[in-house]
Amino acid sequence: MQTKLDEAKAELLARAARVAEHSPAGGVLPTGAEQGRRPDPDTTLAYLQRYYLHTAPEDLVDRDPVDVFGAALSHYRLAENRPQGTANVRVHTPTVEENGWTSSHSVVEVVTDDMPFLVDSVTNELSRQGRGIHVVIHPQVVVRRDVTGKLIEILGPDCDAHGPRTARPHDALVESWIHVEIDRETDRADLKQINADLLRVLSDVREAVEDWEKMRDTALRIADGLPDEPAAPDLHEYEPEEARELLRWLADDHFTFLGYREYNLVDGDALAAVPGTGLGILRSDPRHDSREDAHPVSPSFNRLPADARAKAREHRLLVLTKANSRATVHRPSYLDYVGVKKFDAEGNVVGERRFLGLFSSAAYTESVRRVPVIRRKVAEVLEGAGFSPSSHDGRDLLQILETYPRDELFQTPVDKLREIVTSVLYLQERRRLRLYLRQDEYGRYYSALVYLPRDRFTTGVRLRLMDILRDELGGTSVDFTAWNTESILSRIHFVVRVPQGTELPALTDSDVERLEGRLVEAARSWADGFGEALTAELGEERAAELLRKYGGSFPEGYKADHTARMAVSDLVHLERLDASDRDFALSLYEPVGAGPGERRFKIYRTGDQVSLSAVLPVLQRLGVEVTDERPYELRRSDRTSAWIYDFGLRMPVSGTGDAYLGDDARERFQDAFAAVWRGDAENDNFNTLVLGAGLTWRQAVVLRAYAKYLRQAGSTFSQDYMEDTLRNNVHTTRLLVSLFEARMSPGRQAAGTELVDAMLEELDGALDQVASLDEDRILRSFLTLIKATLRTNFFQLNAAGEQHSYVSMKFDPQAIPELPAPRPAFEIWVYSPRVEGVHLRFGKVARGGLRWSDRREDFRTEILGLVKAQMVKNTVIVPVGAKGGFVAKNLPDPSVDRDAWLAEGVAAYKIFISALLDITDNMVGGEVVPPKGVVRHDEDDTYLVVAADKGTATFSDIANGVAESYGFWLGDAFASGGSAGYDHKGMGITARGAWESVKRHFRELGHDTQNQDFTVVGVGDMSGDVFGNGMLLSEHIRLVAAFDHRHIFIDPNPDAAVSYAERRRLFELPRSSWADYNTELLSPGGGVHPRSAKSIPVNAQMREALGIEAGVTKMTPAELMQAVLHAPVDLLWNGGIGTYVKAASETHAEVGDKANDAIRVNGADVRAKVIGEGGNLGLTQLGRIEFARSGAGGGGGRVNTDAIDNSAGVDTSDHEVNIKILLNAVVADGDMTVKQRNALLAEMTDEVGTLVLRNNYAQNTALANGSAQAHSLLHAQQRFMRRLEQAGQLDRSLEFLPADRHIRELLGGGSGLTQPELAVLLAYTKITVADELIHTQLPDDPYLRRLLDAYFPAPLRARFPEQIASHALRREIITTLLVNDTVNTGGSTFLHRLREETGASTEEIVRAQLAAREIFGLAEVWDAVEALDNVVAADVQTRVRLHSRRLVERGTRWLLNNRPQPLQITETIELFQERVTRVWEELPKLVRGADLEWYQLVMDELTGEGVPVELAAKVAGFSSAFPTLDIVAISDRTGVDPLGVAEVYYDLADRLEITQLMDRIIELPRGDRWQSMARASIREDLFAAHAALTADVLAAGGGDATPEERFKAWEETNAAIISRARTTLDEIRGSDDFDLANLSVAMRTMRSLLRAHA
Repeated sequence: MQTKLDEAKAELLARAARVAEHSPAGGVLPTGAEQGRRPDPDTTLAYLQRYYLHTAPEDLVDRDPVDVFGAALSHYRLAENRPQGTANVRVHTPTVEENGWTSSHSVVEVVTDDMPFLVDSVTNELSRQGRGIHVVIHPQVVVRRDVTGKLIEILGPDCDAHGPRTARPHDALVESWIHVEIDRETDRADLKQINADLLRVLSDVREAVEDWEKMRDTALRIADGLPDEPAAPDLHEYEPEEARELLRWLADDHFTFLGYREYNLVDGDALAAVPGTGLGILRSDPRHDSREDAHPVSPSFNRLPADARAKAREHRLLVLTKANSRATVHRPSYLDYVGVKKFDAEGNVVGERRFLGLFSSAAYTESVRRVPVIRRKVAEVLEGAGFSPSSHDGRDLLQILETYPRDELFQTPVDKLREIVTSVLYLQERRRLRLYLRQDEYGRYYSALVYLPRDRFTTGVRLRLMDILRDELGGTSVDFTAWNTESILSRIHFVVRVPQGTELPALTDSDVERLEGRLVEAARSWADGFGEALTAELGEERAAELLRKYGGSFPEGYKADHTARMAVSDLVHLERLDASDRDFALSLYEPVGAGPGERRFKIYRTGDQVSLSAVLPVLQRLGVEVTDERPYELRRSDRTSAWIYDFGLRMPVSGTGDAYLGDDARERFQDAFAAVWRGDAENDNFNTLVLGAGLTWRQAVVLRAYAKYLRQAGSTFSQDYMEDTLRNNVHTTRLLVSLFEARMSPGRQAAGTELVDAMLEELDGALDQVASLDEDRILRSFLTLIKATLRTNFFQLNAAGEQHSYVSMKFDPQAIPELPAPRPAFEIWVYSPRVEGVHLRFGKVARGGLRWSDRREDFRTEILGLVKAQMVKNTVIVPVGAKGGFVAKNLPDPSVDRDAWLAEGVAAYKIFISALLDITDNMVGGEVVPPKGVVRHDEDDTYLVVAADKGTATFSDIANGVAESYGFWLGDAFASGGSAGYDHKGMGITARGAWESVKRHFRELGHDTQNQDFTVVGVGDMSGDVFGNGMLLSEHIRLVAAFDHRHIFIDPNPDAAVSYAERRRLFELPRSSWADYNTELLSPGGGVHPRSAKSIPVNAQMREALGIEAGVTKMTPAELMQAVLHAPVDLLWNGGIGTYVKAASETHAEVGDKANDAIRVNGADVRAKVIGEGGNLGLTQLGRIEFARSGAGGGGGRVNTDAIDNSAGVDTSDHEVNIKILLNAVVADGDMTVKQRNALLAEMTDEVGTLVLRNNYAQNTALANGSAQAHSLLHAQQRFMRRLEQAGQLDRSLEFLPADRHIRELLGGGSGLTQPELAVLLAYTKITVADELIHTQLPDDPYLRRLLDAYFPAPLRARFPEQIASHALRREIITTLLVNDTVNTGGSTFLHRLREETGASTEEIVRAQLAAREIFGLAEVWDAVEALDNVVAADVQTRVRLHSRRLVERGTRWLLNNRPQPLQITETIELFQERVTRVWEELPKLVRGADLEWYQLVMDELTGEGVPVELAAKVAGFSSAFPTLDIVAISDRTGVDPLGVAEVYYDLADRLEITQLMDRIIELPRGDRWQSMARASIREDLFAAHAALTADVLAAGGGDATPEERFKAWEETNAAIISRARTTLDEIRGSDDFDLANLSVAMRTMRSLLRAHA
């Protein structure tokens, strides 16, 4: 019955036959077809079926039909020509390219006459050579050949080889065709050698088979002739007959005859072959020596020792032994040697008849009592032992002999045999090992019979016994056969071959006993040894317990590799694991007899297995070579598993030959492996330093941390290169680590600086020896970082007394030249295998968010870019800019398990926060408390606050929890926005702050966003804080389009009210996307489209709303989003994450936001009129500048910077932090509970929001004022930027501020800086001024306490004035508010210009400016102006503010020039304020002439623009109000009432036309610094002269005189000089133009009036 495999085989052969139809070779297959014609398919199929008849289907079914046919065809081609009596052999590796078919193995093909032993002999030879055999195909083929051996035909099945001979033609031949597939071999020399060896073996087979009958007949002939041959007289009488019987027995199919030859005994002991007597494999005569008398001696006999050769003359008829060579025919056993000696008439041995062959299987199974020679020995043994064959012992002894190795029975003398078998008889039931050793009488081998308990007979035991025998007996090879007896013993028969010619030593009984002892030890039960060792090590009770648990646990492989004592040691490790919470243990050990550098390493594991692929990389990166691995599973009785992994290691050696394998190398290695395995250390080549440089794994962590930082800092060298460099410079590496420890370890500080200095000196010398420039640079970079390290937690212990799993280092960035600009003031680097992070601070009091970055390779670059914006943003708050970022390195796939992903992110965040706090000073009771275990190389540093950022928006409570666990003085003020803080989204504060910018931009366009509709496109969705809140800040928003990372929203012609209501609905959902928008409310053509769509249809309404070209009917999502950004709308509102606008000059790669490359547009192409930046980094700075200059359709759009627009978020957080600092102190004093504090915080939410938005409004106002003066102040701005650059405080290229060449172009074109550029300059002004003022006494001025109060909400001012006054950051708060007020009101170049003009310090100028503002009461004016938003035009408001700025500037200058410095603010204000106000109130009555005309002109102009009369009157008096300072000063000196002085002052101005002269001075050019200073100087001189003349005129009249009377009296006194002066002044006034020359003359003329009086 055919199986499925048989059917598959038949189908395959049929397909192979069809291959022949298309094969050119198919036509020459001699399968019965007429020669030269293609056979029919049936005939070919019949051939293939015959060829593969006895081939197993499973050997064929997976093969290609082409290969099946190709193999059969190839064999046929080999058989095409075979001369009679020869064998054809081919060994090749077929390929398609060369043979048209292929095989995965090499192929051996044989064609020869059919005869016995062919397949066995061929396969035995291949196996002897170590060639693996995969398939054997052996068809017997009946063929016809011509006389030359050419193949005529292959006969069909009717001429079967096994059928009767008569059924075949007379010339038919039966042939063996053998196809063997062996291990693939492509070396042609090897294939050729195999071919030659097989031809030799086939020759032996042919010779043996051809001569077999002759050899058998020879044996019988000798047997018949023995009685008639001469014999030695001393032969035993049984020998001739026994020899005859043996020869006949052999001929009776008990012996496979393979060779025969006769030898004569010559030259003493030499046996010489008799020519022509050889048969079988001995057919060929040995080669004769060239000497005539020489005889061809037996080479194998001649190699025997002399005493063995002497046995040739012994009077013994039969020689029964083993030959020295293995059979090449039939089976690969050593040849059996049967020799029959020849004697001469005197009884001397004269020769030998030698038979070589193999005893047949029948010879081994026949009873010993029927085998000639053996049966006599058996009888003698029984008789000698004294046992009757029928007795019990006799039967047992006979059974032992029946199973005794048959070869041994032939060869062992009777006495030796009796001694052995009787001993075995008594051994039968004893569990012990016995050795019976016999030397071959010819000295060629030892025969060793070993009896041992059956349960101890394993492969491992057998191999150990073989090794011992080989070692002890000097053997070259050991063969064995095994036999299990009926008793409890097993028997192994070993034959130990020794080198030919070796003279075997005589073995004494003690030698045999010693050898037996070694065998006993080797075969000893491992379990027995284990039990004994366990008891000895752990005591009987514990040993018994563990034996029950582990008795059967150790696998055989383990037992073969390890001693029982070693098992006890391993078991102790496993038991310790069970008693602890660890799941692995380690042991590095040096095995007995290990070579140099060789070690073994064990991993003990409970629970899950260890993956080899996980272990090997760890070991390799520790610098060791893994030579082998042996895993063992221990299945314990409690059904748990334990694992032991044993690795062979080769330890590293340094270039000098010294590896750091000192006494502690074992602990260092194990600790390092454990650290990597636990995840405490990363698996990289820094670990090679543990053995290669003698470092601990934690010391390697230090170097790894520094290397990781260098990569983040922009080092061009890869980590691999750094690792190689440290490994190549071991001495320097060790010095670097020692220097780190000397500087930073608390335990090393007692040595003082001498130790560090000495190390630095040694390091300098070591670095000088480094040959490679690159390696020198790398090593010096490490040195620089170590020297720049201010603090580290590396030596700090946690609450559990353990070292941290992470490292934090505080750097002085100014000491690291390689860092990219800008360099922060302080930097903390955090490294661990789980997280890396950086925190950049630009001052001691600094603040910024912590970002969960996804930019693992360059997150420091990302954070550095963000902190630049943060610096600008923080100008409105107390702390300067800071920014932190971290990457979680072991995040799970969020698409698989988002909860696990988030949990790992939170864990990484906690590590990062902890690392920062570890090295930050605390404050307890107002005293600074340094962190424990930290060496500080810097000053006290207690202020560390953080905030939320991308990825950490909800982490504030987590951060505060960590801070509180540290007892950090800020408590939950550490991270703002937590559950007890201000909810930015709930307040909508970031969006509201940015909306102040939007409202300001639109006011300047004459549009009121809160009362007039306007169109908007945006980035974001309603679930987002900034976008969602922003799109609800006006009910007049008409949102035309928006997109986020999921959808594109289009509403071409929205209804403002309807869309507002729907947006609010979405915003109030717990989660929402644009997909939740009710599309029924969309205008025609609207829709919500997924960004994953292949394309999006574009309709007419969309084309019109987004300004898309006619004819466009569909767009990809990216193209549509670009169209949204290009849309001709009023506002582009960015509330998303990403950078969407760049400059044409920038590449996408430079932007660094790859995710949005396909969407991003150029600033010039944005057609929106206004851009509001609620989100960070929505535009590049160059993109903003381009938009401001040429966006919005080409005329330039309105935009600030993200730092200006969205600063309200950080401002709110800063208020929260500082309020919490205040209230936490109250809570700590017991005057308030935390619950009450939280309630008060919530109560103040709205007021905090109002305080924050004031800053947004003020900064926008300042920028509007700056834009109005952009061209006129460009020279001053240029000088200011130069000064900042010279001081190292500004890099223009980094901030994208124009270079001098560009400024010249702007001046020539009549333009100035754009608002984004002005925003940067404004920020730098505030940053630098704040840095200067904080180090002065100004923040401590009592007058400024009002600023501190104004910072806090009213409830705090009312309830906690003392706590406000003692606030920890009171100086910083005052400085921040003062700088903001000063710069916002004075402009970004005000302080710089005043410094240039007066030479005063920044502190002096700020004091004077504050006093001037207070004296003139301008706060009320500015409040009145602000109230006119959307009432009067924005440019009118700006004009008023610039008028007031000019007044303050003049007042500041006057105070600097005329009052003692530094100015006492309170006293100065008290001196001037009330009297200036009195004069100001009377100005309309006091001014006359040109001043009155100007007053009235301004008054009319402002009221005409809608400015209230009261405010207009105030502003109209600005020009005339400035002299009130002089008026009050004169009043103070003269004692005259200020109004009296004022009357004279303004009267004199009119009479001398001083106002007209002042107008001419103001018109002077100020193209450069010197023109400006000259203009200011003349102006100040004129004011001074005017004041002095006023004093003169006041002195001329009586006490009650009117101004007219006083002037007349003064004029009469100085008539002549006044007359000349008037003439000169009239002439100058009549000039066509005015310049510095004629105005200087005018000033000299004015001064002459004073000299005349003097």
